[in-house]
Amino acid sequence: MLGQVAVNESHCHFRPHQFLAREDEQPESIFRIDEGWACRYRLLPDGRRQITGLYLPGDICEPHWALGKRPSQPIVALTNVRAARLSSTPHGSFSAETQQACWKNLAEVIERQTNWLVTLGRKTALERLAHLLLELFERMRASGLAYGQQCAMPLTQMEIADLTGLTPVHVNRTLQTMRARGLVELQSKWLRIPDLASLRDAAALTPNEMLV
Repeated sequence: MLGQVAVNESHCHFRPHQFLAREDEQPESIFRIDEGWACRYRLLPDGRRQITGLYLPGDICEPHWALGKRPSQPIVALTNVRAARLSSTPHGSFSAETQQACWKNLAEVIERQTNWLVTLGRKTALERLAHLLLELFERMRASGLAYGQQCAMPLTQMEIADLTGLTPVHVNRTLQTMRARGLVELQSKWLRIPDLASLRDAAALTPNEMLV
C-alpha cells in the first residue's frame, strides 16, 4: 500500500471538476490520492473526450513527475478528493521511499494501460464494461475499500463512455444486458458483483491476468 510510505507530506482537497494538474504546467508536487477519484484525459478538437487514466485511493498522481516531466494531459477530480502532497527535499529531490513508491506505481500503470489498449482495440462493448468494472472492484479491494462483493462506483454513464470509447446510449444498453444476466448490480453509486468468475469470463480475461 502506498499509504504506508513515510514521507514529508501535507494534505489538500479538490472539488469535483477541479484540476489537480493542467496540461504542460510544471506540477509543484506529486499527489497520493487518499480519498476520492480523479482522471487524466485528452480532448479532441470537436470536444470529444477520452479518459486515459483513473486515479483511485492509494494511487500516485503521477509517478513520472518525480523525473521532472510536465503533465501532457490535464488531471481533474471526478469526486471530492483528499490527496497527500509528496514533498521533495530542499534540494529538489525525493526520498528513496518516495522514489521506490513511484517506480512501483509506474509499473502498475504501464501494465494497466496495456490492458486498456487491448480492451479498446479488440473487445466488444460488454467485454469492455465487464473489464472496467472488474478492474475498479479489484483496485478498490486492493486498497481495502471493498466490502464483500461490493465497492463504491461513482462514475457516471458519460464517464464510463469516455473510458470505454462507447456512446452513453451504448453504455446504458450494455449495462442493462449485464444486469439482466446477473453479472453486476449498480445502485446508488455502488457496484456489486454477484459472481467474480462469471464477470471475468464476460471480460474475456486470461486465467492469470491481473487488474491491479
